[in-house]
Amino acid sequence: MRAAVYHGPEDIRIESVPDPELSSSSGAIVRVTHTAVCGSDLWFYRGQSDRDVPSRVGHEPMGIVEAVGDDVRSVEPGDRVFAPFVVSCGYCEFCRKGLHTSCVNGDSWGGENGGAQGELIHCPEADGTLVRVPDRHADDEDTLRALLPLTDVMGTGHHAALNAGVEAGSTCAVVGDGAVGLCGVLAARRLGAERIIAMGHHEDRLEIAEQFGATDLVTERGEEAIEHVTEMTNGGVNHVLEAVGATSSMETAVGIARPGGTVGYVGVPHGMGDGLDLSPFFGDNVALRGGVAPVRAYAEELMADVLQGTLDPSPVFTKTVDLDGVPEGYRAMHERDAVKVLVEV
Repeated sequence: MRAAVYHGPEDIRIESVPDPELSSSSGAIVRVTHTAVCGSDLWFYRGQSDRDVPSRVGHEPMGIVEAVGDDVRSVEPGDRVFAPFVVSCGYCEFCRKGLHTSCVNGDSWGGENGGAQGELIHCPEADGTLVRVPDRHADDEDTLRALLPLTDVMGTGHHAALNAGVEAGSTCAVVGDGAVGLCGVLAARRLGAERIIAMGHHEDRLEIAEQFGATDLVTERGEEAIEHVTEMTNGGVNHVLEAVGATSSMETAVGIARPGGTVGYVGVPHGMGDGLDLSPFFGDNVALRGGVAPVRAYAEELMADVLQGTLDPSPVFTKTVDLDGVPEGYRAMHERDAVKVLVEV
């Protein structure tokens, strides 16, 4: 098969690699039809995080089941499925709690599983991981584009909103205008927030934020941003979604939080080696909740809204490429020429 392979910073190549094999009775082979490039992929692409060289990449797969193990019950060959960014068994202690990202039988999409930016993947825990798309929607391209963000960014934005405590009638702020932050805006609107402040620095992305339901836009940085939000809300907001993962974004998040408020954080921690001062959290009793999003726990709920036409995160895809175009997709996101890249395999 052909797949995207990482060979070092800014070096993604499409190569022939061995097909993954059906190696367990609980597993499935899926032929990938759609996948994406994620903002978190840019950390290794830019050389800002370690990754094995060479290694297969990608973690947002959607496709058609080709084969299943003898013990698989939830899907069968020919089914359209999508999968979260991690593999989970569905039955361990943590999966039963809805914390699939801590699954004791969990796995990633790299290595022998195939890498999701390629033609085939092996899912070793099909029943606990794969989400079946109903047949009547299985070939509707518009619906599939709307479902693909459920593999990661839409579920992650939803996780931020839930952990921030967003509810009907509330006022919240979203720090970050990447795909996760934009989906956080959409999630907050879905949960009934009355006022949603989107904070970012890119006009095209903030236009999507408005489309997704943002009522206010803040483009300043640092202390100026904090002062602006604090003034416009008469003291800060109770619910903050942090979708970047840097020290500066977390400082902004706690700076705009009202005393007693909550920061729901889902930004992959990066650049916090210089230390995060917890004094503002302590002094104002600001809660910090969140972490890596167990998107499998939210998949069916969010899919139901997509299928009934009340949820559509697909506008985060601002560029589409084929498999050969994956290296260009990375470049476009690296240079901020695209919010998120859809890959049609």
